[in-house]
Amino acid sequence: MRHNLKISLVLSLLVLLWGPLANAQTKALPLADDGRTSSSSPKPQVSPQSFEGIDASQDYSAGFTIDPNGEVGTKQFMEWVDSTYQGYGKTSPFTPVYASPLPGDTPWVQNNMPDCQGAGGNGVILFDHLASRWVVGVRQTNNDYFFCIAVSNTDDLTSSSFAWYTYELDLNAELGQNSEGATYYPDYPRFGTWSDGYYTAIDLLDPNEKYKLVGVMVCAFDRADMLTGGTALTPQCVRYPNPPLTGFFRDHSLLPADIDGVNPPPAGIPEYFVSVYTPISDPPGSHMLNLWKYHVDWTNPGYSTFAGPLAITVPKYVPGCYNHLIPSATVCVPEPSSGKTNNYLDSIGDRVMHRFVYRRFNPPGSTQLFDRYFVSHTVQVGTGDLSQTGIRWYELTTGGALVTSGTISPDNSNYRFVPSVAEDKVGNLAVGYSVSGAKQSPIISVSYLNLPGKTKPTEFSIPLCSSCSPQDEENSFHWGGYTSMTVDPVDDCTFWYVNEYFSQPQTGSEVNWQTRISNFKISGCK
Repeated sequence: MRHNLKISLVLSLLVLLWGPLANAQTKALPLADDGRTSSSSPKPQVSPQSFEGIDASQDYSAGFTIDPNGEVGTKQFMEWVDSTYQGYGKTSPFTPVYASPLPGDTPWVQNNMPDCQGAGGNGVILFDHLASRWVVGVRQTNNDYFFCIAVSNTDDLTSSSFAWYTYELDLNAELGQNSEGATYYPDYPRFGTWSDGYYTAIDLLDPNEKYKLVGVMVCAFDRADMLTGGTALTPQCVRYPNPPLTGFFRDHSLLPADIDGVNPPPAGIPEYFVSVYTPISDPPGSHMLNLWKYHVDWTNPGYSTFAGPLAITVPKYVPGCYNHLIPSATVCVPEPSSGKTNNYLDSIGDRVMHRFVYRRFNPPGSTQLFDRYFVSHTVQVGTGDLSQTGIRWYELTTGGALVTSGTISPDNSNYRFVPSVAEDKVGNLAVGYSVSGAKQSPIISVSYLNLPGKTKPTEFSIPLCSSCSPQDEENSFHWGGYTSMTVDPVDDCTFWYVNEYFSQPQTGSEVNWQTRISNFKISGCK
């Protein structure tokens, strides 16, 4: 759950200001120049398959913010919605693994670890491609603060021997304290798999300053021993800056790299993190992403180093729903009810979105291996504060050089937001996201393109409901804090995507969101 404590009166004033701007019909900016020539885009090899994931009635602590994410493994797909998870078969009818979704703290309950029990939020499920294991990372904030990790002993959720190895990190001493002695609040933890560890980045919020973002903490966990269920080495954590700022931290929500494919990174390459650089200007705009690298020495922790930021020059962008008066505010996405309720959705436009994908690949006809990273975020594609939003994606090299980028905004009215990106083994790139507008209830869509063929993006919508509904809840601007696009590790071709939607309006205190899981392949990948 994105911890966003805004006073109701302030929100009411802001939506009154933003409403007319958000509804304005603005012309989309041209696609960012990515240096590629256009050609006809490949068509989906098969029609997308989709099925229902977890819904609000199955969630043990259902609220308005659900943070849907998931990952496809060798034998199943797993989904997480804030405090509940479920597994599914990979072929139709996509049978659920468990009779009903399980509480998110199940692995730690089974292993009698009380610090990690309760309705912990911000859970992320990953599949460690190099070890063929499931990995879960979740923040727990019951009485004290903990980061909890579970690693499976097999890739098969249905195995009679399936079990979780579980670990915890007491965050209280790691987070630090402000000048009044209050511990910083750990928010929005991101999680990634790397060859030498599991990595997380956690935002630090100052509870004495209305939970203002003041810094970040990154931690590395001993993957080698966790995979065997052994006693893990002490996690290594670093705060940046140290001490945290008294002003606003502009490098919002660092995102650790997460490995796709079967090729590990070369020995010695550190874990990379990426972040936006929030502009504080009028007119607004940034030409920068920031790259950070964490070299961890498990033998001699004193030699570990965290370095950054390294500025990456990218085509100019304005964060989604940017307001130069309040740079940290990101609410402006309209839905058909907005004109009546003044309820606009949060674009989460102030940060890059889950996942920061790493892939080491061998192009056809070449004996050389190349390293590539992919990431996406929500950007403004209209003119003026709070105007229409679209999706920006980037392809980067190790070290942070920009290879190419693009902006997805195929019309001049609807808003696209909360993206997630992945690439298959032949260079097809797929980006999933939500779409909403003054005349369009939120739906789930995907755009795809072929990087070697330098094609333009083609968009299609995931089959959902004949007439989807707006969220409509007058007291909540929250939409899912992230979504998840992943690639099947077996064929390295089939994309899997999970996001949220509503088939019926959500009104008053009612909570009735649904999630949809989809998979598809692009032509040319076998």
